[in-house]
Amino acid sequence: MRYIPQVSFHSDDWSARHSVLTTARRTAALINALSDDCPEPADVADVLRAYGETDPVDLTTLDVAEMQAAASLLRPVFAAEHVDDAASTLNQLLTDHTGPLRLTSHRGSTPWRPHLDREDNAPWNEWLLTSSCMALTVLVWDRQRPPGRICASPTCQEVFINHGSGPERRYCSRRCATRERVAAHRRSRSAEQPNEAK
Repeated sequence: MRYIPQVSFHSDDWSARHSVLTTARRTAALINALSDDCPEPADVADVLRAYGETDPVDLTTLDVAEMQAAASLLRPVFAAEHVDDAASTLNQLLTDHTGPLRLTSHRGSTPWRPHLDREDNAPWNEWLLTSSCMALTVLVWDRQRPPGRICASPTCQEVFINHGSGPERRYCSRRCATRERVAAHRRSRSAEQPNEAK
């Protein structure tokens, strides 16, 4: 089973659960969970819960298959090397797959928030695609750079949100960064050894 990040929220901290950054991180976590050949609905539901979705989270195999299709449309945003490419990809997704921007309170059950899906009870795949497009669009707008990356490790294809003011990350985790540093060190040692034998 794939690692699910533990995101902690206070039960009354609605704004943290639904912030742009949390939504973008949820997008990355769902893309990663949905990249498996046959992800289990329960595993995908666990990711949703980890990012603040409240029960009941009842996903069917069809829901997950449709969410996989939505995730595959979002992955190129993370593959974009330049902000212009990320913006172009998002513009196409917004044109092809979202409704008009609107505010909803889900009939008074939540604070007012923006939505791009066509109705409050949109299918999971539409919800994933539209909420992700909105969050990733705001990150592009705010930072003027691609919102995330695909891990640079050749043995990992995880996507991640590149957050912060420092240099852009290349790896999805410290584990991948360490593994690649160790591998590079071993390669350099191997290259030096034949020269030392002369």
